[in-house]
Amino acid sequence: MSENKDVYSDVKGQMRLSERIAAFIPGFRGYKEKEIRRESDRLLRNHLYLKLSTSKTDLREISQKLADRRYFDVLTDMDRLLAKMDRVVEKVNHASYGYSGFFDAVKVKEENLDRMIDFDNKLIDSVTTLSTEIDAFKTELASGVTANLKTRIQTVADKLESLEDTFDSREEVILGVN
Repeated sequence: MSENKDVYSDVKGQMRLSERIAAFIPGFRGYKEKEIRRESDRLLRNHLYLKLSTSKTDLREISQKLADRRYFDVLTDMDRLLAKMDRVVEKVNHASYGYSGFFDAVKVKEENLDRMIDFDNKLIDSVTTLSTEIDAFKTELASGVTANLKTRIQTVADKLESLEDTFDSREEVILGVN
């Protein structure tokens, strides 16, 4: 939660003088506050996307090493894992910023935008856990430990699936349903 407020405060603190003056105009302040919240969330999700992209690159390296060492019995599982990772990375990259159009029936409220920022902030822990698991897998493979490749792949797949399930509930958070 403190990271959330820090990102929000950082974005708010970078407003230009003209934006700060315009914030005193009735109606503009609420608009600007929503924009700051959306920008804060975008920055958080960009951070998530970059961490996931790095992990995806690590998984590709692991897959290449497995192919080079001719561990053909796990390559199909690795291909599935890479496909799932691609899907999750793109979901994070292309997720909604919490905008609603002027004539949309459902409006995104400020408190829901705050919940969305909190939600994305909590996803950082899940992404970090996934990255740590992938790093451990990569380290094991580099040191020659190949006894439990299928188990390692399944553990990473489970953590990735859990992250995806959590991320899929994001829209409910934005709309205030959850």
